[in-house]
Amino acid sequence: MHKKICIITSAHPIFSTRIFYKEAKTFIRIGYEVTLIVQHDKNEIKDGIKIIALPKPKNRFFRIFVTSWKAFNLALKQKANFYHFHDPELLPAGILLKLLTLKKVIYDVHEDYPQAIRTKLWLPPFFRGLIASVFSSFELLLVRLLDSVIAATDDISHRFPEKKTTTIKNYPILAFVRSAHSDAKIDIGFGRKGPTLIYAGAMAEKRGIYELVKALESIDEKYKVTLKLLGKFSDKAFERRVRSLKGFAKVDFLGRVPYEEVSEHLMAVDIGFVLFHPAPNHLKSMPNKLFEYMATGLPFIASNFPLWKEILEENECGLTVDPLNPNQIARAIEYLLDHPGVRRKMSKNGQRAVREKYNWEKESEKLSELYQRLSE
Repeated sequence: MHKKICIITSAHPIFSTRIFYKEAKTFIRIGYEVTLIVQHDKNEIKDGIKIIALPKPKNRFFRIFVTSWKAFNLALKQKANFYHFHDPELLPAGILLKLLTLKKVIYDVHEDYPQAIRTKLWLPPFFRGLIASVFSSFELLLVRLLDSVIAATDDISHRFPEKKTTTIKNYPILAFVRSAHSDAKIDIGFGRKGPTLIYAGAMAEKRGIYELVKALESIDEKYKVTLKLLGKFSDKAFERRVRSLKGFAKVDFLGRVPYEEVSEHLMAVDIGFVLFHPAPNHLKSMPNKLFEYMATGLPFIASNFPLWKEILEENECGLTVDPLNPNQIARAIEYLLDHPGVRRKMSKNGQRAVREKYNWEKESEKLSELYQRLSE
C-alpha cells in the first residue's frame, strides 16, 4: 500500500512552482500518494495529485485565522502518513496534526519570515520589530515539536535545529534547460521589432518593477526595446504608478501566464531581470527566476546583493546593478545589447551551471532521502 503525503498551503496558489511542479510531482514519481490542500475553485485530480479545494479568503486576516483552520480540518480527514505544510500561519495546525495523529509533520520554510515581517507595509512600522521578534521565538519553539524542517536556502536553515533541518533549494527542473539562445540567434540580432526584455513573476514594488520600467525611458531609441511583463501586480495603486511612467509605452503586459508557458517566453527574448530591492529577506534569498533565466540560456541583469553577485561572477552568466538606480539599469541593458559575444558567453555559462549544479533533480534526491529517513 502506498504511503500518503498530505501537502497543505493556505497562502500559495495551486500551481506554485516549488509546491506543485517540484515537490508534489517528485512525491508522485517516487511512489507516494499525494493530496494537496490549496486555494482552488474545485476538487480534482491533476497529474496524479488529488486537489482538495480551499475557498479563496476575503482578506489576509480571514486567511490567517479562518482558511488555515479549514485547511487543518481537511488535513485531519486525510489520515495521511505525512503532513507537509508550507506557510508560517499553519504552524499551530501542524502542531495539532502532530498531537492528534502522531504522524510525521514537516514544515517547509520558503523565507526568513521574521525578516520579512520587518518590511510588511500592512503592519504599523512601530510594531514590526516587536512582531518579528515574537514570531521568531514562536516559530523556533514550535518547530522543536515537529519531525522535520525543510529550508529553501542555507541562510534560512541556519535559524533552525541542525539535526532536523534539510536545505532543499529552489533550483529549476532540467526540462527548462534547452538550447534556446543559440549563437545564431544572438549573432543575427533582434529582428525587425528590436530586442525584447522580460520580467516574469510577482510585480510588487520591492521586486523592482517601477525602476525597470523607469529605466526604459533613458535607453537610446535606436535600440527599439520592448519589455514583456509576465505576472500580476501586487495592488491597483502600484499598478497605476507603473502605468503612469513614460517607459510603460515600451511594455507588453501579458499578465499571469501558466507555468508551462513561461519557459517558452524566456527562450524567445534577449535579456531577463531580477531587480529585487535590498529588503532584509531579499539579500540572501535565491529566487526561482534567477536560475530559470540561467537554465534557458537567457543573459540577465540582477540586483548587486553580495550572494547574487558571487553566483553571477563565479558562473559568468549575468550582470549586477543597483536595483534602485534606473540609469544604471539602462546602461547595463545597453551594454548587453551592444556586446553579443558577452551575451553568448553568459548564455552558455548559465546553462552549463544549471546542468552541473543548480537543478531540481539534484535537490529532489535530498527530498527523497529525507522522506526515506522519516519512514524508518
